[in-house]
Amino acid sequence: MEKYKFQAKTENGLLEKALEELDVKEEDIISRVYEEKSGLFGGKKYTLEVVKISDVAELGKEMLKELLLSLNINSNIETKIRDVKIKYEIFSKNNSVLIGKKGHILDSIQTYIRQAVFNSIDIYVTITIDVENYKEKQNYFLEKKVKQIAKEVMKTKVDVKLDPMNSYERKVVHEALQKFK
Repeated sequence: MEKYKFQAKTENGLLEKALEELDVKEEDIISRVYEEKSGLFGGKKYTLEVVKISDVAELGKEMLKELLLSLNINSNIETKIRDVKIKYEIFSKNNSVLIGKKGHILDSIQTYIRQAVFNSIDIYVTITIDVENYKEKQNYFLEKKVKQIAKEVMKTKVDVKLDPMNSYERKVVHEALQKFK
């Protein structure tokens, strides 16, 4: 996988230069801009690091395959890229082993792959891993439950405290309740 670097004295036009030179669209890349100070009297220099998202997706898929093989789990992995987010769907006969109790193993695998990709390219990428739509089903039931609770709160005007959730679940809840006042 190749990481491209572009430098300029101003941040303006740096991304356009990179897109033109690589002949790609903005949604096909992941980028990071940082500034460097050059010397005591020198000005600032901006550096843009660019990685093609298809390359990142392939790297993550290879890491995931390697992890699953080390666990002696035969599986098929589908990769989907949408809105600069990568989603891996795993299809296997060992779903319960991959998911774990309340999805803890699946969350751990996702965290491991995210961190491994970050360590390789030094750019944060949103990566989601799902086993036969387990997370999708969990999100559906969570949204349904939260909407039901919200309707109940609107009727009774009594505050409700929800169980502790991780950041991903809170995000799902906030997105589900955006329409409620």
